[in-house]
Amino acid sequence: MDPRHSAQDVLRCTLCKTELALMYCNVCHTHLCKDCVVIHFSDKSQAHNVVPIEQFLSTLSYPKCPNHPTKQCELHCKQCDIPICASCVSSRKHFGHDIVDIFEDFEAKKEILKQDLQEIEISIFPKYEEAASYIQIQKADQRKNSQKLIAELKKHGEALHKEIDIIIQSKQAELGVMNSKHQATIDKQEDAINNTITEITKVIQDLKNLLDTCNVSLVSKYQSRIEEFRKLPHKLRISLPTFQPVKINREQIMKFFGSILPLSVEAEEQGYAMRFRAAKFSVPDRPLLVVPQVITELHTRNEYLFGVSCLSDEEIWTCGSDKNLKLYNLRGELMKSVQTKSGNHPEDIAVTRSGNLLYTDYNDSSINLVSGTQIQTLIRLGGWNPRGLCSTSSRDLLVIMDSDDGKQSKVVHYSGSTEKQSIQWDDRGMSLYTSGGFKCLSENRNLDICVADWYANVVVVVTAAGKLRFRYTGPPSSPRASFLPYGITTDSQANILTSDLYNHYIHIIDQDGHFLRYINNCGLHYPRGLCVDSRDNLFVAEFTSKVKNIKFYK
Repeated sequence: MDPRHSAQDVLRCTLCKTELALMYCNVCHTHLCKDCVVIHFSDKSQAHNVVPIEQFLSTLSYPKCPNHPTKQCELHCKQCDIPICASCVSSRKHFGHDIVDIFEDFEAKKEILKQDLQEIEISIFPKYEEAASYIQIQKADQRKNSQKLIAELKKHGEALHKEIDIIIQSKQAELGVMNSKHQATIDKQEDAINNTITEITKVIQDLKNLLDTCNVSLVSKYQSRIEEFRKLPHKLRISLPTFQPVKINREQIMKFFGSILPLSVEAEEQGYAMRFRAAKFSVPDRPLLVVPQVITELHTRNEYLFGVSCLSDEEIWTCGSDKNLKLYNLRGELMKSVQTKSGNHPEDIAVTRSGNLLYTDYNDSSINLVSGTQIQTLIRLGGWNPRGLCSTSSRDLLVIMDSDDGKQSKVVHYSGSTEKQSIQWDDRGMSLYTSGGFKCLSENRNLDICVADWYANVVVVVTAAGKLRFRYTGPPSSPRASFLPYGITTDSQANILTSDLYNHYIHIIDQDGHFLRYINNCGLHYPRGLCVDSRDNLFVAEFTSKVKNIKFYK
């Protein structure tokens, strides 16, 4: 039996639900009986195109059966949700399944399409248009608020400048009083000396006259004043005033300046809208061990160790004060040794995502790639000397470097050997990093860039865009001067670990700069380079040529 005619036998009017459908509206996708056609045309909201049901059915395009190419799929298996032909049914592959006429499935899905279209046009799309309009309002509010904050910052800055000017004027007045007292003392001494000089001049002339005279009476009346003049004038020892400025501490100034409350983004869920969330990186909590454990201790052949980087969970690269890069397994066996291209000692090392070794050559101003036993100079810097480096999650390269003149320092983001980004200044135009001294860096899981700045006694963390997030100078209870961060790494929990060289500690801080705990009971001695393996076990390169493998998570 022709399925089109069988469908026609049971096809009912969409409007009255009882009479057989003799007509079909191609615009509204509605089946109509004879009586309901007039009712349907009474809807003037849109044009209608009503055709006989046979004409509509004849235009249907039936799919060909993939299993029986000579057959058309005139049926639909509900369980398998696929079109099938009569031969598919005969093959008993769909035995016991609910088989319906493909036209019935076609009509049911057309109804779903019609409902989806109606909901999108009437409910969803207007909401998105409304949301887009609201975004424009938010942008305008953001611009106005930014201008307001800038004006308030300038006003507050002017007030601080005014107070500073008042303090300077007060100090100048204080200096003026001191200068007046000093001047009066000197003038008094000067007058006394000048008066004595006048008297001495007169006495000299009188003595000369007496020596030339023959008048015994005048000579006999002479009274000597030599004892008086032998008492020379006092030599004034005056300590000139000096200015002893207090060392300018930017963080203390920031406390006086105030702070800007951070942006708060909350997503309000609404009907027919996507759920927006603030992009804050989070990871499942993993508890730290109360007492970290030393798993392995390796004795390397380096005279002094600087850096360590994991090739795998079983092998580590090391570098130190000599010109060799050395690969060890966890039994302490030397697997490979590669001499640097220039013969200089490497400044820092990092393993790429593909397993190759990178190292920086400070004296040669180069960044080099070790593949097997071959060394290729990847980047040659002009006017800059590389310090630390790391390979990023996107297989790019981050390098921190100092200028040749020793006045600047910056982090550069490379894709291959092409510079993509330079990070050097904060929002106030101040340098993020100090020049000179060893610096190393690591990319966190939330894409923050973490730099251990040894000379500045600080860990500087910026976003991937180069915006300052925070500076860590040690726990609040510890003096900043005692914190000397040398090595740095990050783990799967987005925590930051940095080695405190002279205190023999490892600091663990979270991704927002909050101190979590020390690793300080593992016999560490001058810890320098750090790295973690895939299991978050920590490798510590000590200056004493040892590498300790430490477990600090449960």
